[in-house]
Amino acid sequence: MLQRILLPLLVAGAAAFGIYWWLTIPSAPWVAQAAPYTPDPAKGEAVFNAGGCASCHATPNQPDRMRLGGGLAIPSRFGTFYAPNISPDADGIGRWSEADFVTAVMKGVSPGGTHYFPAFPYTSYAHATVQDVRDLFAYLKTLPAVEGKAREHELPFPLGIRRNVGIWKRLFMEGGLFMPDQSRPTQWNRGAYLVNGFGHCAECHSPRNFLGGIVSSERFAGGANPEGEGWVPNITQKGIGEWSAKDISYFLNTGQMPDGDSAGGSMVRVIKNISQLSPQDRDAIADYVKSLPPVEGPPRPPKRPKAG
Repeated sequence: MLQRILLPLLVAGAAAFGIYWWLTIPSAPWVAQAAPYTPDPAKGEAVFNAGGCASCHATPNQPDRMRLGGGLAIPSRFGTFYAPNISPDADGIGRWSEADFVTAVMKGVSPGGTHYFPAFPYTSYAHATVQDVRDLFAYLKTLPAVEGKAREHELPFPLGIRRNVGIWKRLFMEGGLFMPDQSRPTQWNRGAYLVNGFGHCAECHSPRNFLGGIVSSERFAGGANPEGEGWVPNITQKGIGEWSAKDISYFLNTGQMPDGDSAGGSMVRVIKNISQLSPQDRDAIADYVKSLPPVEGPPRPPKRPKAG
């Protein structure tokens, strides 16, 4: 009798595990298939600034944003992530191949074949062009090598199991390269590419569900700061409808708002990066953001009165 019960259970368990293993398999490494391409570090610098790489990966408490030794703590409601070293040192990406780098950035898979947690915004980077990613890798190799590895992420069980990220990717990672809208001007398409690709603006400016996936119907409509404190503003026309494209471009360059206020919080780091882009790219971003239709975001909770 016991054997009759156990055998089906074992078969069912093995089948369930097999399905889980299949659903969570990391993507295969990227393999160059296009015509030969010589990466351009100068173009990679623009990608670096558009992606805000220094905002997370620069070693904290030192003035040089090009020293990418990592270590920045990134709090979230799931735990604390620590940005890794991406300098060309052996403790960073010094031993990586170009294919390793493209696979990591566009597929969220490490050289060792494991999933990266989506605190690394590869969900947006997946829409970039492979040429831009290769240019970025070439640029990173020109920066100072910084020794030292960042500490391990602090995530409770079972959130720290990387294999589970495979399920998350199937639910929320929308692959596919950016496709220009032929009905729109070149500048608008450039802005759309930057905002939705390396700029990864939606990663912060959109509300998320209980699993940490972006609520697609409220994309760019603001929400709770994913780092745990404060509120990220709505950047659709519902939130900044009174801003002109010129206002947006000026803000991206200086951090100054039309009402005279200035950017605060993590946006200060973003402005420091975006201000390094060409005026044409900032204008393109502004043109695209200004075109976003009004979207009602989640209600902002009332401010708590200060003690005393």
